[in-house]
Amino acid sequence: MALTIDGERHLMRLTLGALAELEAQLESGSLVDLVQRFEQGGFSTRDVLALIVAGLRGGGWQGQARDLVNAEIAGGPMAATKAAAELLARAFMMPEQADEGV
Repeated sequence: MALTIDGERHLMRLTLGALAELEAQLESGSLVDLVQRFEQGGFSTRDVLALIVAGLRGGGWQGQARDLVNAEIAGGPMAATKAAAELLARAFMMPEQADEGV
């Protein structure tokens, strides 16, 4: 999957390393807690940003969260939230489910 930031398309994926970075960065709980927050609609903008950064880094981006503070994300915050949720869903689905799409 990809996200367009400042007019540039960036690939995103949650690799094992990106997931480990994400879990280390989470201020409250584990990845399971993060999944539950998304499932229950109780996620924060911090959760969305952390997922986007992890996905971008898993896709090869070398930036940090602070690099996105003034960035223009195509589709705005709703597109970022949707991308974060999709990243999370794809990270924990079985390979045959991924082939069918989220």
